[in-house]
Amino acid sequence: MINFSTITACGECCDGCKKKFDGICKGCIEADGYVPEWEQSGRCKVHACTRKHNVQFCGLCSEFPCAELTEIVHWNSNIIEHQTMLAKRYFEHNK
Repeated sequence: MINFSTITACGECCDGCKKKFDGICKGCIEADGYVPEWEQSGRCKVHACTRKHNVQFCGLCSEFPCAELTEIVHWNSNIIEHQTMLAKRYFEHNK
């Protein structure tokens, strides 16, 4: 069972992150996208976009999948598939 309240805009979950556990980072949701990983550029672009579209994560957006997602989330080559799976499970959970 996925706790969707902990799923970040890019589809990750900060709860198991060592940086959050060690107090280096509050977590994407808690910090509203202003996390150490994005200090040089400000707020996480994925987080900002999901807030602009009023969704929790990209897979729930009416514009998903968009070209920007694969460019911004370069660390996950399966981001489209991952977000699609999350959205499917989200809708199944919230029937």
